[in-house]
Amino acid sequence: MADPTQDEIDASRMPLLDHLIELRNRLIISLSALLVAFLVCYQFAARIYGWLLVPMVKAWGEHAPEHKLIFTAPTEAFFTYVKVSLWAAALIAFPIIAQQIWKFVAPGLYKHERKAFLPFLLATPVLFLLGTCMVYFFVMPTALSFFLSFEQKGGAGVVPIVAETRVEQYLSFAMSLIFAFGIAFQMPVLLSLLVRVGILSADQLASKRRYAIVLIFVLAAILTPPDPISQTTLAAPMIVLYEVSVFAARRIERSRARELAKAEAEEKAANGEGTSG
Repeated sequence: MADPTQDEIDASRMPLLDHLIELRNRLIISLSALLVAFLVCYQFAARIYGWLLVPMVKAWGEHAPEHKLIFTAPTEAFFTYVKVSLWAAALIAFPIIAQQIWKFVAPGLYKHERKAFLPFLLATPVLFLLGTCMVYFFVMPTALSFFLSFEQKGGAGVVPIVAETRVEQYLSFAMSLIFAFGIAFQMPVLLSLLVRVGILSADQLASKRRYAIVLIFVLAAILTPPDPISQTTLAAPMIVLYEVSVFAARRIERSRARELAKAEAEEKAANGEGTSG
């Protein structure tokens, strides 16, 4: 009797040259999508940068008309808009790029592996969006309000301290925070995948919780600007996401146990029928 698993492997086999051609085609499609998105985004670079400035404007509050951003090099504003356009293009083209990655990887997976991996692939952009929304609507306004509170008006014997932020510096600040939170929010996906393939277990995650919290604060210090507010606001949701990962890991293990029990029952039933025959 033919082994369906072996048939599935044979059906997905492809010569090395065909694999390389397939990879080239996927890369061309991905890079083309990124290029088209970049050319479109560059036409709206000023508006996209204005959208990134909204948290700063909120932090300025009623004093927003008194403030401005500056650039100190002739090319700074231009390259800032290029970076903004490339960043926005990567976000827009991500679904296409992810689809191309999936189309390249999926034929090399078993059917049950594709079923197991697809939900994690779909969860990745959703979690990244959640991280982006948190940093954009909560973290950045709070952090910027704290930093701008160090401004002081001049007077008798008092030297005024005024924040005149460079456009490139603000872009680096905003993009680093958004990237850090987007990546950090992928932790449930990463840990759940490791549990799914058997590298980790829910008990291991729960028992190593103290070490994980220390590591989370270290990563928060690396990924965010060097200030306690940004680091704490990243570490706190990561700790919550770690607990979510432990809960998801237990569900995955229970589901795997049920599938294993079902497969064993079917195997016993098949062996029983074979013996009876």
